[in-house]
Amino acid sequence: MRILLSNDDGYFAPGLAALANALSAIATVVVVAPERDRSGASNSLTLDRPLTLREAHNGYFYVNGTPTDCVHLAVTGMLDALPDMVISGINHGANMGDDTVYSGTVAAATEGFLLGVPSIAVSLAGGGREHFDTAAQVTLELVQRLLRAPLQSPMLLNVNVPDLPMAELRGMRHTRLGRRHKAEPVIRTLNPRGQTVYWVGAAGPAQDASEGTDFHAIANGLVSVTPLQIDLTWYERLDELGGWLAR
Repeated sequence: MRILLSNDDGYFAPGLAALANALSAIATVVVVAPERDRSGASNSLTLDRPLTLREAHNGYFYVNGTPTDCVHLAVTGMLDALPDMVISGINHGANMGDDTVYSGTVAAATEGFLLGVPSIAVSLAGGGREHFDTAAQVTLELVQRLLRAPLQSPMLLNVNVPDLPMAELRGMRHTRLGRRHKAEPVIRTLNPRGQTVYWVGAAGPAQDASEGTDFHAIANGLVSVTPLQIDLTWYERLDELGGWLAR
């Protein structure tokens, strides 16, 4: 089995190393990740300059681009054959609800899925960022489960793992995405040259964290597994829009 790993925290991130170490037990692993932290890069592709691919001392490859660049470059130009799976992570922090729209972690997995490869995004949900080993073990178990009992068609899965010791996890749940409140306002400050600069504010608290959501699962010590889709069409509004255009 061949697995392509990427992330949005950079090739030096501890979550990436934990994931590579765990999956190396069952697969040939190739790591292609950004050269620096690209959190929040979403699905952006670099189209205004060339990309470079370099190899680090540990055998990981890194790219001066986005998470999407990394997977696209690897699948369409670097690797001799399609990988059997693309896995992105382990992210430093949760990617739940509306986070998935902005997440570079989810974007890397999405690019793999768009290129025809089953893909998983994995995030460690919690402030401590201590138990990457737990998230790596959960990912390993999911991959082994997919090998034993493949899904009917390739899936894009968004996985969030509580930041807990493995023994304290209460199981896995299939979930839908929750919702957050509107983000906090930007923070205005001055840089050392006296110029006004702005920091993007923190994400808002959970608005929909009811049972069945990813927020609810994490709050109750459960691994959240959410199937994502690419089609953004709002099908329920098509007839309404058609009638409005026909007026």
